[in-house]
Amino acid sequence: MSVVLAGGGTAGHVEPAMAVADALRALDPTVRITALGTARGLETRLVPDRGYDLELITPVPLPRKLNGDLVRLPIRVRRAVRETRAVLDGVDADVVIGFGGYVALPAYLAARGGPVHRRRVPVVVHEANASAGLANRVGAVTARRVLSAVSDSGLRHAEVVGMPVRASITSLDRGALRAQARDFFGFADDARVLLVFGGSQGAASINRAVSAAADDLAAAGVSVLHAHGPKNTLELRTPQPGDPPYVAVPYLDRMDLAYAAADLAICRSGAMTVAEVSAVGLPAVYVPLPIGNGEQRLNALPVVTPGGGLLVDDADLTPAFVAREVAGLLNDSSRLQAMTAAAARVGHRDAAQRVAEVALDVARSRRGRS
Repeated sequence: MSVVLAGGGTAGHVEPAMAVADALRALDPTVRITALGTARGLETRLVPDRGYDLELITPVPLPRKLNGDLVRLPIRVRRAVRETRAVLDGVDADVVIGFGGYVALPAYLAARGGPVHRRRVPVVVHEANASAGLANRVGAVTARRVLSAVSDSGLRHAEVVGMPVRASITSLDRGALRAQARDFFGFADDARVLLVFGGSQGAASINRAVSAAADDLAAAGVSVLHAHGPKNTLELRTPQPGDPPYVAVPYLDRMDLAYAAADLAICRSGAMTVAEVSAVGLPAVYVPLPIGNGEQRLNALPVVTPGGGLLVDDADLTPAFVAREVAGLLNDSSRLQAMTAAAARVGHRDAAQRVAEVALDVARSRRGRS
């Protein structure tokens, strides 16, 4: 069985693709997995590190403005489709799983066949966000199955399966790992721990608001684990004797331990972040990115509405808000427990397996007809 994954570009596209790749291997160790990517995407590092084959094609970013990129778009699309068809033929693909992003559109178009390459390859589309992107809207028109992380993604007849998340997260038992995790970061067993992160590059506005509230957090007895991003720095006051730790790091290599150590998170609400945080049952204060089409706010709503988190506009995340609302929540054990339970109920731990099962069913049906 040969499966091609089209999810290159950003971590939000690559990580779910890799989670599905792992699930495919678990279901069928003989499956051949090929990932499509571009030379400038994170997949050039992430895919080989996970042990999967990577084929590079011309990226097809869809311009948001009328400029030279829009004029050159048809040429790029034709080149990328031609390159992708060569990959599909070379690996004798049985199914394409698309996750959106720079490589998904040419993958969907190539899978339809053409005057020279008449062989069609069935497509499964997975939409991560609460507002589907253009590539997945195009792919969904002819896809054999359309899956989504949340309801109301904008794709008709989409089956809600959740967001594929790597097994090290979905299998995480926060309670069992709690003591080890707190010891790893230097927190007391009975500490109240706030986890702060803004994605792989950090988030400057979140960094400023939380670091400026460090005195108030310490006074409230709150310990902090803050991943500020490799290109950012924090201005923190000198801790006083007896203050709970404020652990600031550029990047967290062990997110599993970070999730296990924390009682509450402050984070952005990208699709992958929301999926991971809710999958481990961690309540969060979601701060949507203030630019874009508003999809980050929509991503958080399925968790926030049933009580698994709070939604705060970027402009409203002030030091005063952190000192008052966040510290207050961490010291309200009954409310925090209720939010933790609500977050755990929302999370989808089996999404990667469900996507993999659908893809293999589609691939087998194609083989049965050939």
